Amino acid sequence: MKTLTNEQVKPVALSDYIVADPDILGGEPVFRGTRVPVVSLFEHLESDCPLDEFLENFPTVSRTAAVAVLMGAQELTLERARR
Repeated sequence: MKTLTNEQVKPVALSDYIVADPDILGGEPVFRGTRVPVVSLFEHLESDCPLDEFLENFPTVSRTAAVAVLMGAQELTLERARR
């Protein structure tokens, strides 16, 4: 995965892609417009599942949303590391 510099990318608005609603899976963060928990993306990647396979398994999640969540996670990780 490429690491992008601050000049290359604007911050991701995770709220555009993730929602936590008590009426959907008890408030578990899910991809907006779906019932797919965001944690499932990370679990799939941790088990060496390619992104394309995750998207095949969860067709209601768009590639744009999955990549945005990964980029948001990257931004948060780098931000914390720089503190």
